[in-house]
Amino acid sequence: MANYESKNHRGYHRDRNQRPHQDQRRARQTERVQVEVGQRFPLTIKRMGINGEGIGYYKRMAVFVPGALTNEEAVVEVTSVATRYLRAKVHRIRKTSPHRVEPRDSYADQVGGFELEHLDYPAQLAFKRDVVAQALERYQPEGFHSYDLRSTLGMKDPYGYRNKAQFQVRRNAEGQVEAGLYAERSHNLIDLPTCSVQMPVTMTVMRAVVAMLQDLDMPIYDEEQKSGIVKTLVVRAAAHTDDVQLVFITNSPKLPHKRELLERIANELPQVTSVMQNINPGETSLVWGDDTRHLAGAEAITEKLGDLTFKLSARAFLQLNPAQTEVLYDEAKKALDLQPGQTVVDAYAGIGTIGLSLADVAAEVRGMEIIPEAVDDANANAAANGITNAHYEVGTAEDLLPKWVMAGFRPDAIVVDPPRTGLDATLIETILAIRPSKLVYVSCNPSTLAKDLVDLTADYRVEYIQSVDMMPQTARCEAVVKLTRRQ
Repeated sequence: MANYESKNHRGYHRDRNQRPHQDQRRARQTERVQVEVGQRFPLTIKRMGINGEGIGYYKRMAVFVPGALTNEEAVVEVTSVATRYLRAKVHRIRKTSPHRVEPRDSYADQVGGFELEHLDYPAQLAFKRDVVAQALERYQPEGFHSYDLRSTLGMKDPYGYRNKAQFQVRRNAEGQVEAGLYAERSHNLIDLPTCSVQMPVTMTVMRAVVAMLQDLDMPIYDEEQKSGIVKTLVVRAAAHTDDVQLVFITNSPKLPHKRELLERIANELPQVTSVMQNINPGETSLVWGDDTRHLAGAEAITEKLGDLTFKLSARAFLQLNPAQTEVLYDEAKKALDLQPGQTVVDAYAGIGTIGLSLADVAAEVRGMEIIPEAVDDANANAAANGITNAHYEVGTAEDLLPKWVMAGFRPDAIVVDPPRTGLDATLIETILAIRPSKLVYVSCNPSTLAKDLVDLTADYRVEYIQSVDMMPQTARCEAVVKLTRRQ
């Protein structure tokens, strides 16, 4: 449940093809609007933005209001003023949406990762399909008006699904150890004693370890003083094997009271099968450091997806929702429609989850990932599952794919599952140069997906976009795009 920072809101109001005189007229309108922080006014919410906030208009200026829903009428209070938009909070709701529900988590309006918990689940699924439509309308890739946007695939129970809790650890003013998430747009830690979207075992372990840190008077990291040791706790559970891994992310290699701590974990938390330490010294925006050390139990945990088993080291990426991961990858496999004897590249491969699921049909699977431990896991996973026609290398897709092509390997199909930043420009150029007959794009960010489709649709036709709800109660949306090469 990372704090999901909003994107640059200017993109909502200024199309890239907008004429200069339109921009100038809007600037003149903005100059005439005098608004101050703390000012209140009535507002009708016209729609919801890609980050789950309500959007209304005050004297033609867009107003972004977290927690407000489409068609609600509210009195809002301005919290910040920008050149072309305002941010505000709900002061009072005059007309309530029929889709509004009471959030299960009392802190849902304080931290990121619960943006939609006040919206009923069918409406969440409709919103996520609409987010894809909004992104397409904004970037306008070729033929976007006729794309087949399929209804979002959701969950029967959209709670208790997250297999990993990654919480910051701090001491409060009373000296009590707390673990949770930062309040939106701040470094004020909100302690999370409960969390409805986490798998219950992750919270059981998290709260027990917090109590141990308190009892042992462990040196907790202090951001202001830049001192202390324990920064972050990470608990990851495997849904299908009952393995649980606990990682202490620390400011130094030292871990005082390590022996007592490990003894208590072994005695009080038998469900924990792996204990690791990751060292990330100093002040940094990155949660993880490069040095990971084994403390107790196994060095990795094992998860199952479909008929395959996967080894997970501490830093290896795996989707946070095990049940929907199988749905997502089944959709990717269906969209790729790989035929016997065809070769495939699994770009941004992680631990090989997508590529290895294709190996029973493909003549050869090649994949790449930038985290060495994940590549080790991917190759180990291939071996553990008896797969001999899949191979993974360390590196970026934009570097390795051209290298493979130069060596004579031209894939029939490519599946890409990039980070939120989307595809690297060099990789897009390479895809368009080698023109594999089949291309599937697994996206975790509709905005960068739509932007990438502007280039990809020069040579590829979008057959359909299938949105999948991997993270209920949040504004995040995943999508599988089936593309076929134009003749």
